[in-house]
Order: sequence, then structure tokens, then C-alpha cells
Amino acid sequence: MCTAMTWDVGAHYFGRTLDLHSSYGECVVVTPRRYPLEFSHMGRRETHHAMIGMALVEDGYPLYYEAANEKGLAMAGLNFPNSAHYPPAVEGKDNVAPYELISWILCQCDTVDQARVLLERLNPVGRSFREDMPLAPLHWLLADGRQCVAVEPLAGGLRVMDNPVGVLTNEPPLEFHLFHLNNHMGVSREDPVNRLSPALSLQPYCRGMGGLGLPGDLSSASRFVRGAFTRLNALPGGTEEEHITQFFHILGSVSQTSGCARAEGEHFERTVYTSCCNATRGIYYYTTYENRCITAVSLHDTPVDGAQLVRFPLRRSQVVRWEHDQV
Repeated sequence: MCTAMTWDVGAHYFGRTLDLHSSYGECVVVTPRRYPLEFSHMGRRETHHAMIGMALVEDGYPLYYEAANEKGLAMAGLNFPNSAHYPPAVEGKDNVAPYELISWILCQCDTVDQARVLLERLNPVGRSFREDMPLAPLHWLLADGRQCVAVEPLAGGLRVMDNPVGVLTNEPPLEFHLFHLNNHMGVSREDPVNRLSPALSLQPYCRGMGGLGLPGDLSSASRFVRGAFTRLNALPGGTEEEHITQFFHILGSVSQTSGCARAEGEHFERTVYTSCCNATRGIYYYTTYENRCITAVSLHDTPVDGAQLVRFPLRRSQVVRWEHDQV
């Protein structure tokens, strides 16, 4: 279970939490412009936009969990196990498998508007990367700093839906999550006023009571509400450091602690990593469950015009700053 969001405060920030019971060997990956991308039904692209994000690299192919390209367009895939529907390949359509959709969109689109044109022709085929790898049921968050949409492969066809909240979690589809916000319209960052009865003298006894009713559990519906409330009310700050710090705090409102949500057997979900990409500048920031120190990788510090994948293993050892100087 995961949460993704976009945040536009002078620059376009895009990131997510990845909530699983274990890591699968993902790393930060730069796909430069001349690294060939082979698509299952759509041929081979020798040149394309460069992109940076978190990916599992298998057989030389970057299986992106989320990424941003050099034009500032960003996309993330999230688990969508009950609603995802993948039809067989259809002649005359752009048949693209879920594992390659992020690369397919980001390698050639500058904006959400350009991606919408591609998505009108898209047929998300039910094909896994390899026979020994399961087919991932996904839906996607796509944003460019001006627009944000959810891309959902449903039984009735592919739906591209405007997302004014800028947040996506998991099941059910986005339409439910947006409607569900009606149940929480009374939640506020302001102190509450007594509406129970004028016959009673009721007063707030601490800060934050306007947020009573904000769900605190780890379900996707509750994380959507909590993420939406936090994102829409968070103050942006004025510097890059303040922006990314705030973004990590926003995603911290939906992070998962190991032991609180059983996955299977003796395994428990945890937030394996949290990411924040300044898609405008091509800087990818992340923390891991084990290491709360923010690590940064810049797309433009790598050979963007190159022909080889560039990989950065995740820093998972906790960084502790020991203080010895006394005042």
C-alpha cells in the first residue's frame, strides 16, 4: 500500500511512499537520452527524454516505481489490486504493459496534455515483464506542475481523471476517494466552535481540535483523506530546503511503522522509502525506513546524453550525528 502526491510551490515536487514488507533491490536510476528502451508491443526507442526515479533494474530494463523526466513530467504507479483490468492486445491501439507505462509516457511527453493524447490511444495489456514475475495491478498518478490526473485501467476501459487533490493511494478508484472527502468537510486547521448546543459552554482545551475526525488508520481511504488534508494545508516555506523538508513531513503523515499493519505470516508493511523529486530541476531526494537522513541525486550530475543506465544504491544505514561540543 502506498501514497503518492504532487505539490507545486515555485517548483514542481512529486513523490511517494512505498509501503511493503520488504525491499526488492530498488535503487535510484537515471535513464539517459540514448539508452535504448524496448517496449513489449511498441518497438524500440533509441533516443528519448532522460528520466530519474526509483526502479528495479531487471535484465537491463528499468522497472520504474516512480520517475520524472527532464521536462518536469512525473508519474508513479501504485497498487490497485481489485479494480485493475488489463485487456489483451488490440490492433490499432498503443498496447503497453503496466511495467513499462511510466517509461512509455515519460520518454516522449513534456506535459500532461501531451500524455492525454497518448493515453487516448493506450491499451494497457495484461503482460508481466517475465514469466517468473507477477503481473502488477496498478493505477498511476501523473503530474506536470500545472495539471494532475489519475490513470486507472478499469473494466469499463482506461479512465484518465482530473485529480484536484494531487494525492493518490490505493483501492478504491479515485472517484470514490474524492467523494469520500465529503465525509470530512468539517475537518479544519482552525480551532472548532461550539455547534453542539448553545445551552452548553464548550471550549477547545488544546490546539489541533479542529482536526477531530481526521482518520488515523492505515487504510488507503484514510491515508487519502489524511494526505489531502495535510498537503492542502501545509505551508510551503521559501527555499529548496524548506520545500523538501515540508514535503517529507507531508508524506510522513501517511507513513507506516513496521508492526502496525500485518502483510502475510510474520511480515508487516513498512514505508520502505519515501521520495521527493524536484521535477523542475531534476533532483531526486529520498529517505529509507532505516535511514532518515535525506539523500539527493541530481539528474544533471550524470551524463544525461549518455547511453548507459546510471544506478545509485540506496543508503540504508542510519546516519546519527553525535554531538560532543558543549556550550
